[in-house]
Order: sequence, then structure tokens, then C-alpha cells
Amino acid sequence: MKNIGFLSFGHWSSGQGSQTRSASDVLHQSIDLAVAAEEIGVDGAYFRVHHFAQQLASPFPLLSAIGARTSRIEIGTGVIDMRYENPGYMAEESGAADLISEGRLQLGISRGSPEQVIEGYKYFGYDPAHGETDADLARRHTADYLRMLEGNAFAEPNPRPMFPNPPGLLRLEPHSPGLRERIWWGSGTRATAEWTAQQGMNLMSSTLLTEDTGVPFHQLQAEQIQVFRDEWAKHDWALKPRVSVSRSIFALVDERDRAYFGYRGQDADQVGYIDGGIARFGKSYAAEPDALIEQLAADEAIAAADTLLLTVPNQLGVDYNVHLLESILTHVAPALGWR
Repeated sequence: MKNIGFLSFGHWSSGQGSQTRSASDVLHQSIDLAVAAEEIGVDGAYFRVHHFAQQLASPFPLLSAIGARTSRIEIGTGVIDMRYENPGYMAEESGAADLISEGRLQLGISRGSPEQVIEGYKYFGYDPAHGETDADLARRHTADYLRMLEGNAFAEPNPRPMFPNPPGLLRLEPHSPGLRERIWWGSGTRATAEWTAQQGMNLMSSTLLTEDTGVPFHQLQAEQIQVFRDEWAKHDWALKPRVSVSRSIFALVDERDRAYFGYRGQDADQVGYIDGGIARFGKSYAAEPDALIEQLAADEAIAAADTLLLTVPNQLGVDYNVHLLESILTHVAPALGWR
């Protein structure tokens, strides 16, 4: 068995064919897609977070709304850029969203990907300290956030508060027990996967790795997963870690699928540069179900992960994306032992 979720980038535009022409469209359709995905048996609804772009940016109102409309499906992010986040405010927001969903939040966080503006986190009031990099800033915010999620009291109470305080130091509220164990780090290298295990976070790996050794993407990603698990075994975290990978996978079962994605069947890994460093990008999968099953069976990273996130073309609308997800669940997943 494998958890299967969807990952939406939350784009909107006024371009021809777009079913999401405004931020309002994306937000409402994201809720509707999560509800419909739960109904057909999808396990998770995940959303990308990007700032200064026509994409989803503030995840907690959306995740809370989905939590209130659903009862089973996991809800999360892939990923929140911690360079932009106030750890205390985020602890309160995520605690509330997790309580609304009754413990179904699965938050992916990380240093983030290249953004639309230069050093955008500075517009949010965050600057790396002297000698810090922006990655250091993200990790510092992360350490503070994780510490607050543990629920320990740390703040000195006002001797004359507006409302009575319990005795002793105070913690942030609302606190959601167990959320700390459901935080994932979006890792792009084997080294950061090792660091993720050292922090006691789950591993989230996408279709991009910011390193390249010449081996196929899925093999390099499988190495990353093994590094993570080997390091996790050295620590006493008292829980079993989870690992997710994301893929663009399209089962071509009708003429619409072939028109939209038939050309993607010839995709291959690509090597490029991000932030001045080399990176390897994983390929997309698009084929008739029988061929797709054969191709996916050879993907070592999918086999190694317990959770697979299917990237969806959100601008094609809710109904078509439900069709894409149902096609995978019906025609592909059973043959691979995912269901």
C-alpha cells in the first residue's frame, strides 16, 4: 500500500483555456478538488506556496477550510518557504488548522525554491544575521517553529493580565499535540536529507534535486531516501519516519488526455542550473495505462517512498483533475501494489 495524494501549484491566469482566472477561483477550486479527491479515495491534498506570484501563498486559511469540509484526507503543503515565516505566528496558525482538521495536517517546509523577486523575504521583515546565509535563516526559523510546536511553556506571564493565567510560564495557543511529528522538510540533496533526519522531520522530495552525479534522477532520489533512513536509524525519535516523492504522471485513457499530455510521453531527465548550481530534474510520465505501469515499476524512488504526490494541472479545472486522479487510482495503482 502507498499513500497517494495530489500536489497543486495553485496557478491562476487569464490565458486561453484557463479555468482559474483569479485567486478566488483557485482558492474555491482547491477546496472543491480536495473534497472530490477524498470522495474517490485519494489520501492527501497538498499545495505549493509561492510569494509575489499568481499562485497560492497563504496556506492556513485554505487548509483550515479544507479541514472543515473533509473528514479523512490528509492536508498539507509542499512547501512553505521558512525564510518568509514568523515562527510564533506560524505555530499558532498551524495549530489552529490542525485542530480544525482533527490532526490531519502534514506540513512540508524548507528553505524554499527560487522566488519571483530578489530576496523577497526581506520585504517580510527578515534579514539573515551577520554571517548567515538565507538557508541559515530558514533553518533558524525552523528550529524556533519546531520548538514552539513541542508545547513547552517559555513566556513570562504578565503579573496584571487582562484574563487570569494558569500558574507558571505560558506557551503559544492553540497547541495541537502531535503536529510536531507531522512536519516534513523539502530536501533537494542527500546532505539535506541527512540533516532532515537529524532534526526528526519527515522527508519530502520533489521532481528536482540540486545536485547531479550522472545517474538517472529516480536512482539519485532513491539514494537520498536511503541516506535519510540510515541517519534516522541513528536517533531515538520514537516514531517511524515518512517519505514522499512527487511526480507528474498522466494515464492516457481518453482523447482529452492524449491531446493535453500525449507529447509528454517522450520526456526524459534534464540537467540545468538553479541559484548558480547544477540540478537534475525528473521526467514526467504520460502513457497508456499498461505502458505507464511498466515505466513506474522501474522508478526506484517511488518504490522506496511511502507517499506519492501527483502534481495536477490545476488550471484545467476540478472535474478534469478528478478524472486524472481517478485514472491513476483505477487503472495504474492496483497493478503496482499501491492499492
